[in-house]
Amino acid sequence: MHPDLHARFVALHTGDAPLLLPNAWDAGSARLFEDVGAPAIATSSAAVAWSRSYPDGNALPRGDLMDAVRGITRVCTVPVSIDVESGYADDPCAVAALVAEVVAAGAVGINIEDGLDAPALLADKIRAIRTALGDTPCFINARTDVMLAGLAQGEAAVAMVIERMHIYAAAGADGAFVPGRASTRDAAAIAAAMPLALNLMALPSLPPVAELRRAGVRRISSAAGPYKVALVHAREAVRAYLGGDLAPMFAVSMDYAATNRLFAGIEGNGDRD
Repeated sequence: MHPDLHARFVALHTGDAPLLLPNAWDAGSARLFEDVGAPAIATSSAAVAWSRSYPDGNALPRGDLMDAVRGITRVCTVPVSIDVESGYADDPCAVAALVAEVVAAGAVGINIEDGLDAPALLADKIRAIRTALGDTPCFINARTDVMLAGLAQGEAAVAMVIERMHIYAAAGADGAFVPGRASTRDAAAIAAAMPLALNLMALPSLPPVAELRRAGVRRISSAAGPYKVALVHAREAVRAYLGGDLAPMFAVSMDYAATNRLFAGIEGNGDRD
């Protein structure tokens, strides 16, 4: 991982507008998102797991994760952040070893979540990651599932998020990922009360981006949205095809030559059989 990519990624959280971060699931989707203008790429843990035939929820084998990471970092020239769920382990040292491998493969950041665990466990994992990485930079986006899992409601949820993010910041986190329903008022209260860059998940109910920017939101993640959109279009095209209607496969599709050009000239292509 080049230090300049990490610096670029950090700077993207301090611009005039929130970083709109598309979440890829493999090298092809990552390269496509960069080609249409994404200034950085992240992964969706759910989409990566589904694309490799595993359910979401820390079920993805480490080898499959690393294969996806290496593929994505190989084709991207923009900063890449990897969602490692809860680190695929309870042992902080094991989690730190995994993150070190992810960073060595070219990622500049990670998402790591608390889920239903006590916040002290995620704090221990973050501290272990910082110790393992030493001077190697990595943007650690600490995710709390307080709102997504309904661990509290209303003002109590906001207070719980803020409390946890202070714990994670003290452990070494850089960002605060708070997926789930969040109003502009909630976002503003969270952003004002803790030191981390606030990251929300794109949802149909999310307030307008400009409004969220004024509230202090620094990053918005697409989560598994792009993957689910791709699945719907593929499903409908194949369903029509199996019924004898070929038209949907060609009504809206990528041109072959344009698609091939996405991967032409990428370093390492010549090393493969």
